[in-house]
Amino acid sequence: MGRTREDGGRRGQGVALKAAACCAWLAGLGFGVPCVYALVYFGRHGEVWTFLGFPAYGGGPFERIGLRTSLPLLGGFLAVCAAETATGRLLWLRRPAARPLALAILPAEVAFWAGFALPLGFVLGAARTALVLIGRPGREGTG
Repeated sequence: MGRTREDGGRRGQGVALKAAACCAWLAGLGFGVPCVYALVYFGRHGEVWTFLGFPAYGGGPFERIGLRTSLPLLGGFLAVCAAETATGRLLWLRRPAARPLALAILPAEVAFWAGFALPLGFVLGAARTALVLIGRPGREGTG
């Protein structure tokens, strides 16, 4: 028997969700792993860690509005990165909670990406969101 249009649609949704998962993991781990070190560094030294001449998680718009880098702020960002990584796992497994979670954590991510001046976060977040919307149920018969 040949493949139906519905099979191709489901396969396309699966590919979109797996790509969305990869974006989530790249953002979650890419920002989260350095955040662990930044958190430890800040706790030990009381100042923002500098990486390649740039302040890691400091010196951005948060500070310009009076919100200085602190252990709770870094911890909050690490929690958002952990949620992003967990969301990636759920997207990869195509769990029903994955799509709503991916959209629910986006406002917190955007706030941290903006506040810490992390432009790559916006790129990964936009790509993940687009892929999540492409991979939503009910799209297999469209087109």
